[in-house]
Amino acid sequence: MAPGTAFAVNGLVGDYGRGLTASVMITCIVAASGGLIYGYDIGISGGVTTMAPFLKKFFPTILVKVADAKTTLYCRYNSQTLTAFTSSLYIAGLASSLIASRLTATFGRRNIMLLGGCLFLAGGAINGGAENIFMLILGRILLGFGVGFTNQATPVYLSEMAPPKWRGALSNSFGFFISLGIVAANCVNYGATRLSWGWRLSLALAGLPAIIMTLGALLISDTPSSLVERGKLEQAKQSLIKVRGIGTDIEPELSDLIRSSEIAKAVNQEPFATILERQYRPHLVLAIAIPFFQQTTGIKIFAFYAPILFQSVGFGHDSAFLAAIVVGLVEMGSILASSTVVDRFGRRFLFLVGGILMFICQVSVACVLAAVMGLSDTNHISKGYGILVLILMCLYVTGFGCSWGTLTWLIPSEIFPLKIRTTGQSISIAINFATTFVLSQTFLTMLCHFKFATFLFYAGWIFVMTIFIMFFLPETKGIPLNSMYVVWEGHWYWGRFVKAQSSSVIP
Repeated sequence: MAPGTAFAVNGLVGDYGRGLTASVMITCIVAASGGLIYGYDIGISGGVTTMAPFLKKFFPTILVKVADAKTTLYCRYNSQTLTAFTSSLYIAGLASSLIASRLTATFGRRNIMLLGGCLFLAGGAINGGAENIFMLILGRILLGFGVGFTNQATPVYLSEMAPPKWRGALSNSFGFFISLGIVAANCVNYGATRLSWGWRLSLALAGLPAIIMTLGALLISDTPSSLVERGKLEQAKQSLIKVRGIGTDIEPELSDLIRSSEIAKAVNQEPFATILERQYRPHLVLAIAIPFFQQTTGIKIFAFYAPILFQSVGFGHDSAFLAAIVVGLVEMGSILASSTVVDRFGRRFLFLVGGILMFICQVSVACVLAAVMGLSDTNHISKGYGILVLILMCLYVTGFGCSWGTLTWLIPSEIFPLKIRTTGQSISIAINFATTFVLSQTFLTMLCHFKFATFLFYAGWIFVMTIFIMFFLPETKGIPLNSMYVVWEGHWYWGRFVKAQSSSVIP
């Protein structure tokens, strides 16, 4: 029986016939704008690292490599110092995401989003005025703390605020804003590359999405779950009335939230110890596997180094930026399309369709590069083959945008019970940052040595993760957060870990 059907029949807690009000839509969209800062940083890094004035000031040896006719296209930008500039943010993000769990539970989801926006603004200002490598790395660290806090708090905020029937669509807005930030960054880089100080403009403008997100967060209330968790019952009631609509009977939902919070507090156990218990083994496995697999699709590396990658396979400087913008727009469109069907067809369906499409495209790109460029060709590929690579990349990000690009943020934020929800999200974000750091630090070296086989490497991972989803991800569409245990009880494998949960209705 499908999870949605089981839910309807069993009458599980958490369904109050909640509709999609204008207030909840606006609130979730404003909160999701936190994705702008992450997306802008992802997009801006790769473009800035191809700008000659930036390289001349901080990485002059790269310019020598680019001009060296003996250096293959695959290896022109291979520099551990250069990749450290990009990947240092993710070490800071890893650290902040782990401490964000306790902070989010103590101070609320919205306040941590505000903190993240302020830290990101400070990091952008320092990077824009950087005069040495130390200032660059310091700015990146502050950016990392900002992104770590925001990425931890925002998906949880969206899952808790959205009605179950619309949770997928509203949570997808976070991924949409990440994609929007990437496109905006590529557009800024395209214009800034014509200025000798353009790299400063690109880095400093990181403050703009941070201001947008911070001001937006000031205008919204915290989630009812967070307010109840912190003992602010009257504020929780007002928040529910605001997002569910005036005249709606919010007492059953409020009572359910209070009951869930009381049971969670009665356990009185360290959340990181609780999450290791056998009954939460399925949740923990998915919280680790899904963000890890998202990064091994290779998408984040492509987003970081899109201009570098397109130049490496034969595009001119301006053409590389334009190609990156086109790919970003395609990804945005795919995320919008995904948002319209995620609550109808479910998470598993989109994961499987996206995985198959990405696998085909990665293998195809590898075949094109192998046939045209070989292992050591130093000449640009023809315009026709360059366009073919661009088309394949667009199809690839279409598959990613409708699946791993958004669902990676949604699944970990909706599967955990209240008492370990922020802890589970912190672990998920930490794994995301740790994997991103390793891949971003090694990608340019991998491209230099593996050449076209780099894409086969990621294709192999996509195959593995698609099989994993097929067998181990239960469908969660339409299930209220407090009734999520039903998807584990009915699963062919995870059911052995969570049996008897429904009898106690543990939140």
